[in-house]
Amino acid sequence: MIDTKDLTKKIQKESNSGNVKTAIELCQLGLQKEPTNADLHLRLGDLYLKWHLDIFNSHQYIDEAITEYQRALETYIDSAEIYFKIGRALFYKGDLDKCINYLMTALEKDKKYDKAYLLLAESYTKKTRFTEAIEYAKSAIKYKSFSNSCAHYLLANLYGLRAERSFSYKLKSYLESLLSILTLPFDSLAISNVFKMIKYFQFIPILIKGFLKEQASDYVEAIEIYSSALEKAPGFIPLYYLLGDAYRSVGQYDEAVMEYKMAIWLDSLNIAAYRHLCQVYEEQGDYDNAIEMYKKLIEITPNIPDVHSNLANILYVKGDIEGAISHFQTAITLNPKKQWTSVINQTLGYVFQMSKNDINSAISAYQGAYLLTPEDIDIYINLGSAFYDKDDVENALVVYRNALELNPKNSQIHCNLGFLYWGKGDIDEAIKEYNYAIEYNPNYDIAYNNLGVIYLDDLGRVSKAIDLFKKSIECNPNYALAYFNLARAITITGDKIEAAKLYQTAQDINKVTNEMDPQEIIDKINDLFE
Repeated sequence: MIDTKDLTKKIQKESNSGNVKTAIELCQLGLQKEPTNADLHLRLGDLYLKWHLDIFNSHQYIDEAITEYQRALETYIDSAEIYFKIGRALFYKGDLDKCINYLMTALEKDKKYDKAYLLLAESYTKKTRFTEAIEYAKSAIKYKSFSNSCAHYLLANLYGLRAERSFSYKLKSYLESLLSILTLPFDSLAISNVFKMIKYFQFIPILIKGFLKEQASDYVEAIEIYSSALEKAPGFIPLYYLLGDAYRSVGQYDEAVMEYKMAIWLDSLNIAAYRHLCQVYEEQGDYDNAIEMYKKLIEITPNIPDVHSNLANILYVKGDIEGAISHFQTAITLNPKKQWTSVINQTLGYVFQMSKNDINSAISAYQGAYLLTPEDIDIYINLGSAFYDKDDVENALVVYRNALELNPKNSQIHCNLGFLYWGKGDIDEAIKEYNYAIEYNPNYDIAYNNLGVIYLDDLGRVSKAIDLFKKSIECNPNYALAYFNLARAITITGDKIEAAKLYQTAQDINKVTNEMDPQEIIDKINDLFE
């Protein structure tokens, strides 16, 4: 038998002195002599967890901590504390669902266990399930009323997330912040967190120095600064994604990916590292890995709207239209801010309109955007286009006229109105609107071209049409349709050689722009010399 009390004192002394490795070795020696000593297993689990969380340590010991706690649990099967400690270790491992299960079991053993309530609140915060997080934080305070600074601080942040929606939440956030400060001296965990933050302060000069180097575009020096800091503190996670950002800035994507992955390995719930990793994959065009990372990020935080919209954009590029629509709709449902959600609604409308040919759904999406930001002129342009695609010209006209009340000098709206009036056979109104479009945007190539077609095909004024087509080409030398129409007009004047040259130019440009049916150009060239 060993003198457990004496060994415990030695272990505690080494741990308090920062000699965690020595303390672990003492525990292991004790367990060699008495392998079923549950208290030593429990103490060893605590030491492994402490070492795991030490920023000056480069190794992971979370699984070892869990193993030791589970061995202790074999003896103390009804211990709420051990269930809590296993849950806490799983929290740091990133396995939130198992963590929650163990914490719930701890509360079954002791329904007043305030630490379990607090960690549940933190777990649900990580899962962005803020309503549950608030309730558990309140329960933590209920069972530890005057010394739960951490719970008050968490509540202040949770209420702060809702402060934009309600003034009462803003007041609650201020109150909880004040209570957090007042109860800080009585909360050992909060005090420990403060000391941990003080440890981080020593890196502030390094972070500032690295930041300044990056601002000066001296990325090589920034990489050296961050790398040197990591050698001293391999567990300081922000350094990894700062180093990754520096590598990314100089195009060393493989190195950047490695640093972001290292940050995730050390902290599997590190949202910033996941985001940065997703971005670097996107920049590389590695959409498959980007999709995989976004999906993992959604597993961790399912309620972050921009993550869903980013994933939707990539899925759209990859051709997964249904997947893109689903994630756009999720982003809209989460609805953080009107302006942002309006843009996502418009994007969803575009996907429905252009890729699904589902005009009714497109119209609904655009109308949803209108309700959020009725001052956004782009919504009117998109909605009018959708009504036109539906052959609902009258509603399209109404939408564009309403848009002109917001912005009477918007050249695109006038151009679109000109096209609608032209389609209705109202040539005079069409000409008027195209002239407005040109007045407000003298370089509007489409307006010149369309007006030229009216003068050529509807009014038979060839010379006027030629001038307009030339002006369109002057505004946009890569406009195949304008060359094509100019060739048609020149043909009428009898200059077939010049017309052929123009058709050939249109054909060459169209190979790049794909504006027209190539066969239509070929047919016109053949018609010239029949």
